[in-house]
Amino acid sequence: MDGTLLIAFAALFGLLIGSFLNVVIYRYPLMLERRWHLECAEQFPELTPPADAPRFDLILPGSHCPHCQHPVRWFDNLPVLSWLVLRGRCRHCQAPISKRYPAIELLTALVFALPVALWGLQIWSVACALFGAVLITASMIDLDRMWLPDSLTQPLLWAGLLLAWGGYSPLSLHEAVLGAAVGYLSLWSLFWMFKLLTGKEGMGRGDFVLMAALCAWSGPTQLLLIALLASVCGLLYAVIARKTQQAIPFGPWLALGGWISLLFSDTIYAHYFALMGY
Repeated sequence: MDGTLLIAFAALFGLLIGSFLNVVIYRYPLMLERRWHLECAEQFPELTPPADAPRFDLILPGSHCPHCQHPVRWFDNLPVLSWLVLRGRCRHCQAPISKRYPAIELLTALVFALPVALWGLQIWSVACALFGAVLITASMIDLDRMWLPDSLTQPLLWAGLLLAWGGYSPLSLHEAVLGAAVGYLSLWSLFWMFKLLTGKEGMGRGDFVLMAALCAWSGPTQLLLIALLASVCGLLYAVIARKTQQAIPFGPWLALGGWISLLFSDTIYAHYFALMGY
């Protein structure tokens, strides 16, 4: 298949996956919260789940408008296109539809197209595309709720190790394991240093696992690049969004730094050394 056509198919598939990610980002945290309520109720019968706790999974019920509850027909659920046709409003109640929906769909299309453009269609490029999709999901949940589900970050860690073990990753298994250990311990150490100095928790423990996963995919040598990119992006976000005095989640910026490092670290280093005259 022609390379350009293959990239286009990857982007189109990414749009479809991005549409599903929008569902996961909204529903999965609510599903986890309901499960936690039920588990607590088993141990402490006096605690019962809220009567209005949502009862759904990632598939059922079908998509519906959160304002008027009207089911969304398939032709109003096409990635990006339907949002443009409807001009960002519900067909029935005219309530605004967040721009975040098409933004996530387009971002996922990019995440699927880039690995194929760089490496063609192979196991590693497909794995990197799926890796990016999970990073998007975890990042948006962290932005919304200030926590990273272990059920998303831990599989990323194990996937990185398994790909290295199977010979599909550019890393050896030794490098992947070392990367995971170094990634986890780096943020764990910073967490405790900050807490001892200030008495406050500067980041969540989910960030430790995410950094371990990122370094299991990219290798221990990418730790500083990931941390630098994440810090710069997070700082820019805080300044632009005027949240310098508020707590902001670090996970999305770690994910962005890790994704950029995974795909473009060689290019970044080449430009840096050329700039420095090496």
